[in-house]
Amino acid sequence: MSISFVVTLTMVVVALLVLRLSIPGLPPQRLARRLRWLDLGLTVVGVLGLVLHCASMFFRPLVAAVPGTDGLISQINTLGTASVIWYVIPAVLVMVGLRHQHWVALALLAAALVAVGITMYNGTALSTHLETIFVAGLMIAATMFLLSIPPWVRPVPSTLPVAA
Repeated sequence: MSISFVVTLTMVVVALLVLRLSIPGLPPQRLARRLRWLDLGLTVVGVLGLVLHCASMFFRPLVAAVPGTDGLISQINTLGTASVIWYVIPAVLVMVGLRHQHWVALALLAAALVAVGITMYNGTALSTHLETIFVAGLMIAATMFLLSIPPWVRPVPSTLPVAA
């Protein structure tokens, strides 16, 4: 994984955030789902876990600079059972955190996360694995920024259902 890969993915994520902040119609009301604080927390912890997993594989010196991470890096890079667990748990946390979002977004995100796992552990070409990582990162960001309503944003009174 190159620095240009990370910068490009970061720029795409930032572009989605800028879209969210600059277009008043995002997220579309009929697709938008509110995140609870717990959902947001699970998603953030899951994303941080996925980033830690990738950084341990592709940017070892950076992770190794944190005291006590040598064993973690070793577990992840052996690509054995421990590595799978270090990948699956954060991926599941992301899915659980976003579970209230639109089912199509969840299906696409799940497919992307499964593809990352498959391409990581079955000997697929590195370029294919990086492409799946890019898609998964894009799906997480798109779901968060284009479909989710953060827990600190209160509903607009005009969007509340009217009592009969």
